[in-house]
Amino acid sequence: MKLSSLRDFVAVAERGSLRAAARQLEVSQPTITRSIQELEKDLGVALFERQAKGVRLTPMGEMFFRRSKAIRMEVVRAQEEILQTRGALHGHITVCLSSAAHLALLPDAIRPFRQRYPDVSVRLIDALLPSVESQLADGTIDCYVGPAFDGVSAELSVEKLFDNTRVVLGRKNHPLASATCFADLAEAEWMTASSTPRSQEDLLPMFAAHGLPPPKVVFEAQSALSFLTTMTSSDLLMLLPIQWTQVAIFKDALQRIPVVEPLHGPPICIVQRTGLPLTPAAEYFCDMVRRASLHVHTLAG
Repeated sequence: MKLSSLRDFVAVAERGSLRAAARQLEVSQPTITRSIQELEKDLGVALFERQAKGVRLTPMGEMFFRRSKAIRMEVVRAQEEILQTRGALHGHITVCLSSAAHLALLPDAIRPFRQRYPDVSVRLIDALLPSVESQLADGTIDCYVGPAFDGVSAELSVEKLFDNTRVVLGRKNHPLASATCFADLAEAEWMTASSTPRSQEDLLPMFAAHGLPPPKVVFEAQSALSFLTTMTSSDLLMLLPIQWTQVAIFKDALQRIPVVEPLHGPPICIVQRTGLPLTPAAEYFCDMVRRASLHVHTLAG
């Protein structure tokens, strides 16, 4: 089995078309066709089924696609690891950060990282762990920084950085701005950005603990832009990391609802694959995140 065949297979699977894959890889379509046919012969199964427009993975193809992406990423990562170990300062990393990690850690991590690796391109993803867990496992994403959850895949390791606190936020001059307890919020509508695979898990225990009915969750989102746009355009409330109250651009648009109940948040962690090293550049990024987290501890204390 050739690495070029895996490259061609992944390109066809991602693009959904032999022609589109050929254009992406700058090779002829017959070359892609032969490559896929040889791969299917080696495996003894059909990987694609033809459709009116393009191709679709078979069940066996879906299974092989997950493995192929991981293999391809590991080859690229191995090449970059060798080059960076020998002193090269170029390459690329893909990291996912939650909103709390963006606000609390990224500003202090990115500066020294850029000084050490000025030619390494960084792809940043704004999301929570449930939506990127599979991409971490297959190597598409190097690491995740943010809240984790119990029951994370055994393929991933979780390193705690610091404990965190959350607050209830709404738009400026929210009708419930004077609320002081969760009972005052019983009729509110909520948007959630759950750090667990089930979107209401962050809110349900808090309401249940105070004998309140389940909260009315009407929006679910993952990115900070979605949070900000939706909250400032509606009366939806959110449970968000306390770091949101420490950034000027959010202070001007949002306000904290001063409930008296303690709102302990899940700890902020680094999550990466178990047993497989990061490239030197990705490991250095994590080191800068760890260093930045010590400053967060100091602020919290």
